[in-house]
Amino acid sequence: MRMIIVGCGRNGSGLALALSKMGHNVTVIDSNAAAFKELGPNFKGETIEGIGFDQDVLLKAKIKKTDALAAFTSSDESNAVIARISREIYHVPKVVARLYDREKAEIYKRLGVQTLSSTAWGIQRAADLLCYSPLHTVFSMGNGEVELVEIETTPLMEGHKVSELSIPGEVSIVSITRGNKTLLPTMATILQREDILHVAALVSSVGRLERLFGISNGKGI
Repeated sequence: MRMIIVGCGRNGSGLALALSKMGHNVTVIDSNAAAFKELGPNFKGETIEGIGFDQDVLLKAKIKKTDALAAFTSSDESNAVIARISREIYHVPKVVARLYDREKAEIYKRLGVQTLSSTAWGIQRAADLLCYSPLHTVFSMGNGEVELVEIETTPLMEGHKVSELSIPGEVSIVSITRGNKTLLPTMATILQREDILHVAALVSSVGRLERLFGISNGKGI
């Protein structure tokens, strides 16, 4: 995947290095060229000196061909602007913004920008959000411990009861959109082809969810 990290401080550089080691094509943007020293001599990606919300800089970083972007500068306002430009103008599929102000973070979540607060942030967590997943995160709750994800039923899921796809205290199907109607399922509700599920899950249980729903390399149901 092609990724852009804006901000090369301790957190941004750590994320860039982690993603690069995972084999992704990473470009780091920072207004201070000296910040790139944080990446060390073994960083295999690209670096660009410039302002992260300058569209000429973003175009130089090939944002039109980018799969994911993380805005990790020290400014909440800059991160929010970068995230919204990336989502609304360039339609980057995965965008994450680091916001220190939790109240602002909640506002931007409602606007469709995935955010990480200072209490919830972690390099692995950010990497998970940026990397491809068959799960589409609709909303993060609390400090990011619980997520509401959207999933379309797979062939393995069809014909199974909701009770078979639930893990008490970890994974719960909270709604099913079928055709033009959305319903609240019971444990006896049977999944059908093309159902869209909204599932509440602990972040720590996402791996189990993927295996249970048959959307990973696990055996599934």
